[in-house]
Amino acid sequence: MEDPGAHLPPAPDVIAIRPGEEIDAAAVGRYLAGRLPGASGAPEVWQFPGGHANLTYLLRYPGENDYVLRRPPHGDLPAGAHDMGREYRVLSTLYRVYQPAPRAFVYCEDRAVLGVPFFVMERRRGVVVRREVPPEFGGGSDPAINRKLSEVMIDALVDLHAVAPEAAGLTGLGKPEGYLERQVKGWTDRWDRARTKDVATAPAVIGWLAVHLPPSPPATLVHNDWRLDNMAVAADDPGRCVAVYDWDMCTLGDPFTDLGTLLSSWYEEGEDFSFLSPMPSRAPGFMKRAEAIERYARRSGRDMRRMPYYYVFGLFKMAVIVQQLYYRYHKGQTQDARMAGGEAVAEGMVNLAHAHLSAHG
Repeated sequence: MEDPGAHLPPAPDVIAIRPGEEIDAAAVGRYLAGRLPGASGAPEVWQFPGGHANLTYLLRYPGENDYVLRRPPHGDLPAGAHDMGREYRVLSTLYRVYQPAPRAFVYCEDRAVLGVPFFVMERRRGVVVRREVPPEFGGGSDPAINRKLSEVMIDALVDLHAVAPEAAGLTGLGKPEGYLERQVKGWTDRWDRARTKDVATAPAVIGWLAVHLPPSPPATLVHNDWRLDNMAVAADDPGRCVAVYDWDMCTLGDPFTDLGTLLSSWYEEGEDFSFLSPMPSRAPGFMKRAEAIERYARRSGRDMRRMPYYYVFGLFKMAVIVQQLYYRYHKGQTQDARMAGGEAVAEGMVNLAHAHLSAHG
């Protein structure tokens, strides 16, 4: 008789693979055989449902030898985004000096295997907190835990920005000179390419960002997509980060862009579009944005006076990312229904950026 539990997910953080996002387990198994301990035969494959872009899978071999496979999404991809080679390069060395970075083991450029480049890394176990605080952390009703969740994002980011690129073997990862200017131009170009409607406030935001460019502090490693649901915390301590994910845009550049990206999804009570927040930042005890900036300043020693600029930049950048995801949905390149409302979300974030720059001049 067939085991009724045989097709149940082996862990609460994975699901059966979404239609259209299947991968060839036999082909993966043939490629990884002999390249990873315990990798023999075709692995059992499950999908991590979080994230909206790169696709992430659990590879389970007999004896509970678990690995994680990352590949780009389907459809037309923006140049430089979803760079599996870059993510592999970062994670193959960063783990030595930055504990939350999972270790990457294998990178495959051979498109005959899956049709795209992919890499395989270690499986880290922890709790990923998304829109709501999970029941095991009090479901949002414990102010002390909520504060820890807000603090751990800042503390892990300060720790990353303190890593010496040479110690991580990543000195050649990017071109820090002119980084912020290139970022503003790059995200502006992506906005233009992914537009599906005119947004009245967008030209003013884009123009303001170009004109008010501040001088950058000394370059650090920059994650480029720093937010709560890109990390996992310990199940027994929500104030301890055990993993940070999604390193495909990691580079050397202006550390304040990471903080601006994070703050762009740090909505507070009464703010427009707060329902878009991918984290429970309005839960009691969760730090306000000003508190987060002050904590970063205190722990990093950096001058934070120009943060209003980086907050507007973060809002615009996140608007572009959402618009790009919606564009792929609009063009039929993905069936992920979560992206259906992206156009309105992106417009709302641009409007929020415009309101903020109007307030700060």
